[in-house]
Amino acid sequence: MTDALRVTDLKVNYGGIQAVKGISLSVGQGEIVALIGANGAGKTSTLKAIVRLIASQGQIDFFGAPVGNRATHQIAALGVSLVPEGRAIFGNMSVRENLEMGAFLHRDAAERKHHMERVFALFPRLAERLKQDGSTLSGGEQQMLAIGRAMMSQPKLLLLDEPSLGLAPKLVGEIFAAIRTIAADGLSILLVEQNTRLALKTAGRAYVLVTGEVALSGDAGALRDDPRVQSAYLGGDPARSND
Repeated sequence: MTDALRVTDLKVNYGGIQAVKGISLSVGQGEIVALIGANGAGKTSTLKAIVRLIASQGQIDFFGAPVGNRATHQIAALGVSLVPEGRAIFGNMSVRENLEMGAFLHRDAAERKHHMERVFALFPRLAERLKQDGSTLSGGEQQMLAIGRAMMSQPKLLLLDEPSLGLAPKLVGEIFAAIRTIAADGLSILLVEQNTRLALKTAGRAYVLVTGEVALSGDAGALRDDPRVQSAYLGGDPARSND
């Protein structure tokens, strides 16, 4: 089966600092893959490089075809959508307008309505707040809106950057239940998540980044049981890794 995403020897430099040092990774069709590591490990830089928000070196393939020199908007048209860290919703626009912005590539009104209904099935709270400005939503609702906006573009590959950041545990549970539902429908997901335990519980496979390099990779369950991961990211308690 063709991978939804294959990254080969990706490098990202900021001035004289190499933030990502030649990493390679893949995401299969319908697979959730987690990218974990400490702050500054290069996780967000990797996501931004994949969608060409920052300059990089290396090869990126979507569904078996090289991206080449495509710009960010052209990558979006290929079916790749990024939900950025911090959500980046349009605070002075309504929930409806935010969602419609996500569907800018799709002009058919009936098709847009259908996909908006799918978003409401995932996040019923958004339907209740359709006329509210994005800035008036809670943090959890804004995260739902950010994911919903990305889903409006009908992506085949979804890149999620820290979806649990700053959210109450109950809302984190709702967000991750939706992520699992999205993947069950066949969407491929690359998940960057600071909550290592949650990321490894959600994903099928994972990569551990340490200072811009892949230090470990493999089955997410096996990584949860790996003493190196437990010590560095799970508080060093093997029993807790089964939470």
